[in-house]
Amino acid sequence: MDNVMENRIILDNGYSFCRVINGCWQLSAEHCLIGTLDYEDALRAFHMLVDEGLTTFDCADIYTGAEELLGRFVMELKSAGTYREEDIQIHTKFVPDRDVLPVIDMQYTEGIVDRSLKRMHREALDLVQFHWWDYDVPGMLDTAFDLVRLQEKGKIRNIGMCNMDTKALKLFVDAGIPVVSNQAQYSLFDRRPERTLLDYSAAHGIHTFAFGTLAGGFLAERYMGKRYEAPETRSQVKYMQIIEDSLGWDGLQALLPVLKEIADAHGVSVSNVAMRYILEQKSVGAVLIGTRSSRHVASNLKTLSFALTPDERETIRSFIARYPTPEGECYELERTSPRYKGIILTDRNEVGK
Repeated sequence: MDNVMENRIILDNGYSFCRVINGCWQLSAEHCLIGTLDYEDALRAFHMLVDEGLTTFDCADIYTGAEELLGRFVMELKSAGTYREEDIQIHTKFVPDRDVLPVIDMQYTEGIVDRSLKRMHREALDLVQFHWWDYDVPGMLDTAFDLVRLQEKGKIRNIGMCNMDTKALKLFVDAGIPVVSNQAQYSLFDRRPERTLLDYSAAHGIHTFAFGTLAGGFLAERYMGKRYEAPETRSQVKYMQIIEDSLGWDGLQALLPVLKEIADAHGVSVSNVAMRYILEQKSVGAVLIGTRSSRHVASNLKTLSFALTPDERETIRSFIARYPTPEGECYELERTSPRYKGIILTDRNEVGK
């Protein structure tokens, strides 16, 4: 049985991760629609987060520039003279392009893993999270076994999944793939994991890493009493679809004061409450929070500084239960619905190779 500490989880193999994971999707070249990113400030934020104990980072081979930025961070730590690889944890993803799926083989998979190792200056990848765009394309399970072979070769420490629904997760577990985690979109708006995925994951010791818990930043005080205008990021384009298919903008405006009252009682922010609620759900091992500015470090820390009372959890649960959530299983619409699929980039793995 995995050991759960207050702010970290230790797996049976001794590997541990922080329950608030520093997400790097916001630092990818594709993310911003307005303005520019300050990568030097992002690196400052990385150092501040690690100094405060938030030592786990999440990226992907398809987040253009993110693995390289983490590689710069690793080199800065090394130059300080006290670096040990285990001092930070870097979770990446293996996301082969959609058009590669029919012909993918071990040589391709190992090449991508080797590229991630080189980009980030790591001896081994702490966690590789496997994503497969189309379940109708054969080869998904064979490719997962190739990742197991790379784990046996010492290039991967742990294997996880990304955006897998319950049926797919069961396929891997039944085949003997040593799955330790599954990254899934989960928020007060997107409650699809609650249908079957969280129960299955809890029963099989698989930690859910919840992303999108702030719905692109919409779950924050700054949107109280505001009308929706133009999206600032690709995340907001994506999560507006989720909001439209759940609470709607009016429902969001009704929810924010509810969260604000709870936040004020704990001296934290609306965002902290939204993340804490998800963090306290069944099988959730960690929540991901975007890390692109040193201004947000103090706020990120607060998510681990308090717990919701049973009455507060019930207040939130009963409020959101009045509204629908998107149809289907985890990531099902993103795989099948033209409306959802239309905003997702499925050909990023070879960009900037």
